[in-house]
Amino acid sequence: MAFDGLLITEIFHSLQGETSLSGIPFVFVRLTGCNLRCTYCDSAYSFKGGKRMDFESILAQIRKTGAKHVLLTGGEPLLQRGTLPFLKLLRQEGYAVSIETHGEVSIEAASPFARIIMDIKTPGSGMSRGGFEQNLKFLKPEDEIKFVITSKSDYEWARDLVRNGRLPTREILFSPAVKALGSPGTFEGLPARSLAELILQDKLAVRFQIQLHKYLWGPDTKGV
Repeated sequence: MAFDGLLITEIFHSLQGETSLSGIPFVFVRLTGCNLRCTYCDSAYSFKGGKRMDFESILAQIRKTGAKHVLLTGGEPLLQRGTLPFLKLLRQEGYAVSIETHGEVSIEAASPFARIIMDIKTPGSGMSRGGFEQNLKFLKPEDEIKFVITSKSDYEWARDLVRNGRLPTREILFSPAVKALGSPGTFEGLPARSLAELILQDKLAVRFQIQLHKYLWGPDTKGV
């Protein structure tokens, strides 16, 4: 018999730290497992392990928070077969649901039921495979596309994608990947101010963002 649930790394209540809904209380449901290994990943602890939880147990934790927004993240949440039925259950319960995905697996089935945040991997991530191309047709105008920018060359790569007019969402997010002192990451790093200045210089119609939760509670704070 198939397991009616998900493999969960953690569930927590916090403010959304990114996207156009930054600052709004969310419940974060972090699923275990990812098929990518990005240079700047700050949630590598979710690659393995986790706890098998049935849908009702997950819902019970969500209900206790009183939040109306739920984000399914990872890892990569769309790798688990239970994600789609759980997504539909959340919608039936009246929650506003977002999914953060790297875009390298199909979003077709999930797109009608959630706000998709598609994190298109830049060359500096080490995982720029181009799989997002097949998913662009499934994105809705109200979905969001995110680029984590590790260097000026990453910025130019993402800028050219924006300018080619093929990205269908109203919101396009640029986030600086700032390399912390002693960080093991193999990316170059780009200061937030430098990214902001590049966006202004090029008059690029995107939303600059930093990770609000890390500004509020410190660089080791969990969140997305």
